[in-house]
Amino acid sequence: MEINEDVANPAPLGLGGFALSTFILNLVNSGLVAGGSLGIVMPMAIAYGGLAQLLAGMWEFRRNNIFGATAFSSFGAFWIGLASFFFLEWAGIITDVPKEGIAVALIAWGIFTFYMTIASLREPKAIMWIFITLTILFFLLAWGEFNPTIARIAGYEGLLCASIAWYSSAGVIINTMFGRTVLPLGER
Repeated sequence: MEINEDVANPAPLGLGGFALSTFILNLVNSGLVAGGSLGIVMPMAIAYGGLAQLLAGMWEFRRNNIFGATAFSSFGAFWIGLASFFFLEWAGIITDVPKEGIAVALIAWGIFTFYMTIASLREPKAIMWIFITLTILFFLLAWGEFNPTIARIAGYEGLLCASIAWYSSAGVIINTMFGRTVLPLGER
């Protein structure tokens, strides 16, 4: 598959949106920031994690990059869905969802992320590591629904995943702007 290089690379935008949303949510999950901070996390999740990633995914379709298109569009939809869930719950439109229901949704996202991880083996190593840590994160979050210690560990693991995504975003944009490798991404 040949990537259309005539279109600007939307990956730094998508990776940045993913990284920021993952970072601020997992600051809460880890216990480093109070749970009441979700009020700022969810608007960021809709705008940057959701909409910006969804747009990046659509632009990846234009570039003929099926991996980037599927990843960014899917995780953009994830963030929009997650934030919508919280807003609907806070507004009293939906009742509290039992832990089992949340765990099932997280496991489903873990399954999707697992097969995207397999596909990511053809991507630069930095991208592969985002998907490896994200797969682990989804399964830890599902388990964490039943175990507060695991939930906190998942938060720290999510901070690692976000850090790799930010590094990757920075690497793509900095390397592109300088026309050479400044931040190595482990190109294949």
